[in-house]
Amino acid sequence: MMAAADIKAGDRIVHKVFPPITRHTLALYCGASGDHNPIHVDIDFAKAAGFPDVFAHGMLVMAYLGQALTDAVPPSKLRAFATRFVAITQLGARLTCEGTVTELFAEGGERRARLALTTRDDRGEIKLDGSAVIAL
Repeated sequence: MMAAADIKAGDRIVHKVFPPITRHTLALYCGASGDHNPIHVDIDFAKAAGFPDVFAHGMLVMAYLGQALTDAVPPSKLRAFATRFVAITQLGARLTCEGTVTELFAEGGERRARLALTTRDDRGEIKLDGSAVIAL
């Protein structure tokens, strides 16, 4: 992270690109998370439900955004993290997570920054949006 004194509104302080989501990634996430919904790993189930293929767990996409955030900001500086699921993330998507400073303020005797967060796929479609508050 850049020096806290240098951070200003408009600065992008979070940026991370993840490798494409594979069937293997989804299977591993099922085991790690305990979310065994077949819509994420069983193509026949997904097709029967009207989808062309399996798709990523929303919480996996949120985890990527959380990892990008904590790669840029030490977890001890995180004061809030919230997201909203916007669109399904297809198999093979390469996700880019970003966070931009929207506001600087003081709270609880601490200088803080509010971040606007987004996760987009390689076509530019927003999959997740959110916000975070960090201590500077």
